[in-house]
Amino acid sequence: MGLQVKPTEQCRWDLVSLGEVMLRFDPGDKRIWTTRSFEVYEGGGEYNVARGLKRCFGMESAIATAFADNPVGRLLQDLIYQGGVDQSLIKWVEYDGVGRSVRNGLNFTERGYGVRSALGCSDRGHAAASQVKRGDFDWDHIFGDLGARWFHTGGIFCALSESTPEVAMEALQAARRHGVVTSYDLNFRESLWKSIGGKNRAQDVNRRIAPYVDVMIGNEEDFSAALGYEVAGLDEHHLNIEVDGFKRMIKAVLTDFPFKVVATTLRTAKTATRNDWGAICYSDGDVYQAKQRVDLEIWDRVGGGDSFASGLIYGFLTGQGPQWAVECGAAHGALAMSTPGDTTMVTLKEVLQVMKGIGARISR
Repeated sequence: MGLQVKPTEQCRWDLVSLGEVMLRFDPGDKRIWTTRSFEVYEGGGEYNVARGLKRCFGMESAIATAFADNPVGRLLQDLIYQGGVDQSLIKWVEYDGVGRSVRNGLNFTERGYGVRSALGCSDRGHAAASQVKRGDFDWDHIFGDLGARWFHTGGIFCALSESTPEVAMEALQAARRHGVVTSYDLNFRESLWKSIGGKNRAQDVNRRIAPYVDVMIGNEEDFSAALGYEVAGLDEHHLNIEVDGFKRMIKAVLTDFPFKVVATTLRTAKTATRNDWGAICYSDGDVYQAKQRVDLEIWDRVGGGDSFASGLIYGFLTGQGPQWAVECGAAHGALAMSTPGDTTMVTLKEVLQVMKGIGARISR
């Protein structure tokens, strides 16, 4: 049986996300260590999905997170206002004046160009979101009394501390009790896991969480590093996936976990600014593949996978079916990588145009 999504009228939100939101510093055309000015954005793997659903697709979304209550936290709040994501589930933590006990995470990110890859340097130790614990959010009230159709979290949030996987588990279990569809983006980040046990620890955490997930999202590296499965049948470019190979992986995964949907993005980074880009999705016993985009030109690749996830979720929330959903996700991800920052700057009309194959001629 496929996903059973609650009607809109029964819920305050179409989607609630749980995760950290950081302040992103972008040096533009320069390097982090050579620039003298930065563009500032907000971003975070789980938050980006909520923002994409609101800003591009017009759905109601909220972010459950925590900020230190200082001017940096209020800057993040102001940026979130622009994206329209509901902030009523944000936990504000008293700031100690220095950041010894709690602070807000910072993320310095270069876009990369040609043979120079994108580069990220995060500064997020002791961040408020990493210190949330069981009981900080009343999930039964959020899902049962207020109502949500979909809940989303992921592997970035669960890598932040010992307590964050427990919060994610608490939320996923409550979502299951209240009939809320759940999704999880594996989003493996070696830099987050390497000092706390690496891939083995990531797999321990993610395999404990996985039984409570309806829709599992990632790329081929995520499924290998974070869950311990190999995506078989990829060619040397990791784009033209052999459907039978993907089915074999799905068969192995479903032996262990009752996922209803599994979605994988497929990317070959030929250069930092030229990628092959595609996606594939399993649902209800069938496999659906999005149109492959060869030599896709990239402006800023960060957030492309999150935008894929929000487009995919939008397709399922609106009952469009898995083929439409995976095409929508792939198109939205491609468009999101054509603008700076982690989050989407495109419209639903533009997504639909790309899905239809309308070219990039000027629109007047």
